[in-house]
Amino acid sequence: MRKVLLVLVTVLFAAGTIGTNIGPALVDDRPLLVLLLSSRNRNLLGASPYVDTHTFFLVGFSRLLVAAIALYFVGRWFGERALRWTESQVGEMPKIYRWTERIAARAGWLAVLLMPGSNIVCLLVGHMKMSPRRFVTLACTGISLRLVVLWNAGKAVEDEIESVVGWINRYQWWIVGALFAVTLLQSARRRTPGPPDPGSPDPNTADPGEPATEPQP
Repeated sequence: MRKVLLVLVTVLFAAGTIGTNIGPALVDDRPLLVLLLSSRNRNLLGASPYVDTHTFFLVGFSRLLVAAIALYFVGRWFGERALRWTESQVGEMPKIYRWTERIAARAGWLAVLLMPGSNIVCLLVGHMKMSPRRFVTLACTGISLRLVVLWNAGKAVEDEIESVVGWINRYQWWIVGALFAVTLLQSARRRTPGPPDPGSPDPNTADPGEPATEPQP
């Protein structure tokens, strides 16, 4: 189960990177694809003029919730090592991440409600053993609120979004190429240890009744 979880998280990270980079070029022609790959705020806002209400909420909600739950269980099962691995993926932790860590440590429920799409928040509250039921309830509420805000904001500035997307279309593949180049440069500067070993979760965070290691085939 842990191996499947790590594979899922890796796929979500890769899809999110691709969706973030190609979003500016395809958000008008392939908004559904962009949202399936990455439902980041800017993709949600950018896609709002090009999708109907049901698609926006269904796809956005599902994509965000799947990622949130996956990261929650990574934090719950792998603990400190999962947090340090995540830190290695973003390089030196920016102040915003440290601030997010402090908020989650002091008021995890509020952090999930306000930042349900934050990788750090989901990992931390899993590590701190927030109950799965409470986490899912708060995450669903927070994601729903976020989607309502972004949908209404997108409709309020729909003409402006379409103008920006129209300008981007003139240089879309140059922009996409530049975004991928930035991603590669950032990756080259990061420390790149492997992900947490699925066969040996953090003993300080293993659930009661969970075996210390997963049987190997």
